[in-house]
Amino acid sequence: MKRLVMVLTLLCASSAWADHDEHLAPQVSNPKWKTECGACHMAYPPSLLPERSWRKMMSGLERHFGQDASLDAATVKEITDFLVNNSADRASSRRGSKVMRSLDASDTPLRITETPWFVRKHDEVPTRVWARPKVRSAANCSACHPGAERGDYSEHGVRIPG
Repeated sequence: MKRLVMVLTLLCASSAWADHDEHLAPQVSNPKWKTECGACHMAYPPSLLPERSWRKMMSGLERHFGQDASLDAATVKEITDFLVNNSADRASSRRGSKVMRSLDASDTPLRITETPWFVRKHDEVPTRVWARPKVRSAANCSACHPGAERGDYSEHGVRIPG
């Protein structure tokens, strides 16, 4: 009986973890990515965009969303390789798979917030929420997802600022 209880406990725990895992971005890191990308905004998990998007974004850093985010060639290569190797189409994550299934083969989104996956996940968030001073935009993940910097986007942890 004791053994049965232990097995059932482990099965329930692993099942809960599997459900929770969908909300976690794979824990990957690169010091230059964290430093360079994180200097201006959250260093977004690579699994939120496909390889083609990261390549296009990294090839146009001199005009990165209205800013000049130029880097030396070696740094661009290192960060691009990191992003590509951990992109939605290469990472083995449920979220990356969902991002990829939401895109047409010809889609090359440069904004995570414009992917059909993101739009669908946030469809219940009223437009006025994105404009709140503590939120500012849909790209400010950590405003509502306190664990975003660690790759945790669990809906159970969402705290929308007033």
